Amino acid sequence: MKYRTLPGTELTVSEVGFGVWSVATKWWGVTDEKLGKRLLRSAYDDYGVTFFDTGDVYGNGLGETILKDALAGIRDKVVVATKFGYDIYNLPGERKGHSELPQNWSKENIRYACEQSLKRLGTDYIDFYQLHNPRMESVLSEEIIDTLKELKKAGKIREFGAAMGPDIGWADESVAALNHPDYAGIQIINNIVEQDPARALFPIADRVKKALIVRVPHASGLLDGSYDPEKHFDKSDHRSHRPVEWMKAGVEVVQEMKAQGLFDGKERTIGQLAIQFSLYHPSVVTVLPNITTEANLKEFALASEVTPLSDAEFAVIEALWVNGYNERLKQHMSNSQTKPTPVLTV
Repeated sequence: MKYRTLPGTELTVSEVGFGVWSVATKWWGVTDEKLGKRLLRSAYDDYGVTFFDTGDVYGNGLGETILKDALAGIRDKVVVATKFGYDIYNLPGERKGHSELPQNWSKENIRYACEQSLKRLGTDYIDFYQLHNPRMESVLSEEIIDTLKELKKAGKIREFGAAMGPDIGWADESVAALNHPDYAGIQIINNIVEQDPARALFPIADRVKKALIVRVPHASGLLDGSYDPEKHFDKSDHRSHRPVEWMKAGVEVVQEMKAQGLFDGKERTIGQLAIQFSLYHPSVVTVLPNITTEANLKEFALASEVTPLSDAEFAVIEALWVNGYNERLKQHMSNSQTKPTPVLTV
């Protein structure tokens, strides 16, 4: 495993991290809590994964308690990130599907949420505390920033940033957070078949020396070999919400990449290629694949050790988006009359 440091901080993280949502919610098919804990611990023990990203909303706290149990005895050897903003303490009823929950950005709720996360995590500090899917008003809120700075001064958190959500819009919010002097970095979506708006953020992150954390590198299974066009997913699985035409267009791109020799399944799998695509950018400090089995934990963790993408290889993949997939996607969606709206997940 290779490691990178968040610019301007003392936080050093593994290039491949672990997004705890994959084992703390049912959206990826993992329902065995023991399996989740085993995968989390194995990530550190067997593959050197040191960055674990969770959130208080995942399983209404399970995403934090499962991490506490899995990482018992090694808290000082790992970097733990969690999120706040969704009001999980005053829910009017059970959450339905993937619908967004109410948010509460008051200073009182931020402090309360932080204390509850600390208890569930079994720790006295959070390494990286993130606003969860904030709108512009929250990104720029002086009250929120001041509250976080107070928590940092008190030693409750080490650094803070924001995890940007898709459905609610995040391009302008990401630019604002990157340009804000107090944010240490942001978490974004980036993958071979969803390159915008992330492409515009890389030069900004480089210029202001801020960290980018990438999630969804495999585009709902398109880029890890698990997507089957003939398979029907349970409604609780996030992949069932992806437009079929969007997925079909993505399959065409995968076939074209294979034809050009960008992965062969041995020297570099498609899943590893997808991770290396984001790691090509120096501002990306870690990538968070969806880990659900021992097999893909091994495959994805080892992506840090395979040969990095060359400039020429990256140019080929970027061209597939700029000159190919983007237009192909528009044509597919035009034919189907279905909009390629991403699902609000993590």
